[in-house]
Amino acid sequence: MMVKPDAVRNGNAEAIFQEIKKHGFEIVAQKKLQLSRAEAEAFYVVHKERPFYGELVDFMISGPIFAAVLKKENAVPEWRTLMGKTDPAECDEGTIRKMFATSKAENAVHGSDSNDNALNEIFFFFSSREIIAQSGIVQLNDIIGRQPE
Repeated sequence: MMVKPDAVRNGNAEAIFQEIKKHGFEIVAQKKLQLSRAEAEAFYVVHKERPFYGELVDFMISGPIFAAVLKKENAVPEWRTLMGKTDPAECDEGTIRKMFATSKAENAVHGSDSNDNALNEIFFFFSSREIIAQSGIVQLNDIIGRQPE
C-alpha cells in the first residue's frame, strides 16, 4: 500500500497507519520516499494509455509518499475494503478514503488490486530482507494471506 502525497502533505499518514493497525493489519515494512518521474511512470505503467496517466504521475511525484507492506489473512481484499472506493464521495463511512481523501484524484492511499499485483508492488519498493514481521522474516504468501497456487 501507499500513503499518497496528498495525505502526507495534509499530515494524515500517522492517522492512516493507526487505522490500518486498528483493523488488524500488521505493518511488516514501511518507508518514506520521494518517487522520481521514472519510478512513478513505471509503477503506473498499466494506466499509460488512460487520459489521466500524466496527471497521476505528476501528482505522485508532487511530494513524499509512504510505501508499506501489510500482513493479514486475505490482505488484498481486506485492505481494499478498508481503503474504500476511488471517489471519496462514494465511500462508506469508516473507510480510509472517506476519512482522508480530498477528491477522486487525491484519494490518500493506494492498494493493490490482486495478490499477483501486490507481490509485484511489494518488490517495486522493498527487498525481501526489508520485510520483517513481529515473528521475524516472513514468507510472501503469509503477507498476503494466501497459499501458493
